[in-house]
Amino acid sequence: WLERVSRTWSRSTAGWITLTALNCHLTLHRHRQRAGKEGQVLHRSKRGWVWNQFFVIEEYTGPDPVLVGRLHSDVDSGIGNIKYILSGEGAGTIFVIDDKTGNIHATKTLDREEQAQYTLTAQAVDRDTNKPLEPPSEFIVKVQDINDNPPEFLHGPYYARVPEMSNVGTSVMQVTATDADDPTYGNSARLVYSILQGQPYFSVEPQTGIIRTALPNMDREARQEYDVVIQAKDMGGHMGGLSGTTEVKITLTDVNDNPPKFPQSVYSMSVSEDKVPGEEVGRLKAKDPDLGDNGMVNYRLVDGDGLAMFELRTDSETREAVIKLKKPVDFETKRSYTLKVEGSNPHIDPQYLAWGPYKDEATIKISVEDADEPPVFVDPSYTFEVEENAPEGTLVGRVHAKDTDVANNPVRYMIPLYTDIEQFFSINAEDGKITTTRPLDREAQPWHNISVSATEIGGHHQDTKVRVNIKVKDVNDNSPEFATNNEVLMCETVVPGKVIETVSAVDKDEMAHRQHFTFSLAPEVTHNHNFSLKDNRDSTASIYVLRKGFSRLTQDVYYLPIEINDNGFPAMSSTNTLTIRVCSCDSRNTILSCNVEPYVLPAGLSTGALIAILACIVILLAIVVLFVALRRQKKEPLIVFEEEDIRENIITYDDEGGGEEDTEAFDIATLQNPDGANGFLPRKDIKPELQYPMRPGAGRPAANNSTWIQLKNCGRFFVFILHCREDVKRKAAPLHAPVSPILLSTITFHTESTDK
Repeated sequence: WLERVSRTWSRSTAGWITLTALNCHLTLHRHRQRAGKEGQVLHRSKRGWVWNQFFVIEEYTGPDPVLVGRLHSDVDSGIGNIKYILSGEGAGTIFVIDDKTGNIHATKTLDREEQAQYTLTAQAVDRDTNKPLEPPSEFIVKVQDINDNPPEFLHGPYYARVPEMSNVGTSVMQVTATDADDPTYGNSARLVYSILQGQPYFSVEPQTGIIRTALPNMDREARQEYDVVIQAKDMGGHMGGLSGTTEVKITLTDVNDNPPKFPQSVYSMSVSEDKVPGEEVGRLKAKDPDLGDNGMVNYRLVDGDGLAMFELRTDSETREAVIKLKKPVDFETKRSYTLKVEGSNPHIDPQYLAWGPYKDEATIKISVEDADEPPVFVDPSYTFEVEENAPEGTLVGRVHAKDTDVANNPVRYMIPLYTDIEQFFSINAEDGKITTTRPLDREAQPWHNISVSATEIGGHHQDTKVRVNIKVKDVNDNSPEFATNNEVLMCETVVPGKVIETVSAVDKDEMAHRQHFTFSLAPEVTHNHNFSLKDNRDSTASIYVLRKGFSRLTQDVYYLPIEINDNGFPAMSSTNTLTIRVCSCDSRNTILSCNVEPYVLPAGLSTGALIAILACIVILLAIVVLFVALRRQKKEPLIVFEEEDIRENIITYDDEGGGEEDTEAFDIATLQNPDGANGFLPRKDIKPELQYPMRPGAGRPAANNSTWIQLKNCGRFFVFILHCREDVKRKAAPLHAPVSPILLSTITFHTESTDK
């Protein structure tokens, strides 16, 4: 049983009894049988607890603990033998129970926002034995909410953007506040929104918090930012409710609602006549208060008599219209020009098209200022022709310039040296006539590109230059010649009548499409029996063989002079020699060799056999040389040295002797004489083939000095032959490794210059 102030009993046919005490509910399930009809016997079997929930008001600040409810069991007879026990969340700290009476009190102030409910367990036990008299049962204590939390805007302050000129009611953004109170109990969490600051420009929907525009045609150019304060109040907005506020900063974004406008309707500019095209004349700019692409202005020239002389460009950084000179202006010809310029928006919003037109026009008046100008050539460039080989002083052409100023000063001409370094031409300073200084050669230089400078006499001595291109006309002054100078290779087995070569010609003169060459044999070979020539009448000629039986052993090269004529005026001719070389070929007329040397060797020998024969010949020659050297060494000393000319320094030495036992070998020390080593000692027994001149100051060799060196020219290399007497004494005794006699034919000499 749980009671608080009063109890209400009710009975149902199912055997359930519900007890309600204020806001607390107790359900007692009695297992008894009741008669559904009159006379039926009902039996009571057991008592038990079935709990619902209890409520406690939060934030209670009274002096006494709050009575939550009372526990009572059917088995409690009131004599104090029952003990009530409470356990669960907050048991013993927040909630306490009187173990005798079963009264439950809340000893602390509860906050629903911290914890909305508590789950507890109640049990009745025997006081003496602590034996449970009833099964434990759970029940819930809920904290009843009161309006103790104001609304809060968790994401404030807010920032929003809305286009300018938006219609009334355009949604800007939605703000949302939260209330920690229980939304299911009363109006503690029922919020209503209102605007405290920002009227009459904006409004807020009370239930949703959506902020909307309240005025039409809000102009960003007049005011761009608005500070709005929104309030949220609970209790449905009624008096006594709590409230919270937040700030919303609203920015108007730009739209293209303003056309461009020139500050002036007429602009005045000036330009000097000596300005060159591309130079700036002036600037102007149309103002547009819009931002970004909405404020971009494009400019163009739409009218005026200066459209051909001036052009308009837009500065990408300053967005200004820049007027530039398109063509040179002349004060003496026209002194003023008028232009009309238009500035327009390239990006137009169709929504605001009716507010247009989005363009503006302005007039530009440009005056031309007089300037001292240089002379002006009648033509921008000149091209002349002159024949090559023309004599000195030949007239090439004439240039003409004049002073366009009012003063009309005289003009003088000259050719700058850097344009005609070799000074092929000269010019008359007064009349501008150009003449040659020597004959010109077209084949060396077909074109001459020079400049002529014209300077006015008086004023500021300004000058101007013009390009003069001079073409050298061709004259037939070069003889034709073979197009290629390659040798013609012909097989020995060539048959008569075979074409062995087709020759063509070239001419250094200008090759016109009608140029033609004719070929013929030179008169001295017209009646030769080896070759003939046929002119093909297409500037080529064919060379034919007249006989057979050519042999390289008899004659390996033939020279055939051919006369070539052109059809120029005057006609030119030349005689060119065609070289024909006889070669050996196989059965398919494939050239094998064109050299003579292979034919001196026996036919039918393989390469290995030829090498073996050559090796045998070399060995025999070496044996003969060795034998002769030994014989001469026994009869006469090889080299005789003056006593005072003994040297101990060895220039080149290779030890290939027979060791210390070889007492008959020649001593290399005898070669240490610089005069002998360089080939300047004269030969006494025979006249030398080639003898080097003596060095200056060396004097003549001694009469008894019979050692000399012979230099023999063998084509691509030289052979030095050392001649020594056999009676040369060994005067370089310190050498203990005698040189082998074979070394007498392998002595190496080093020279310091190419003429020795």
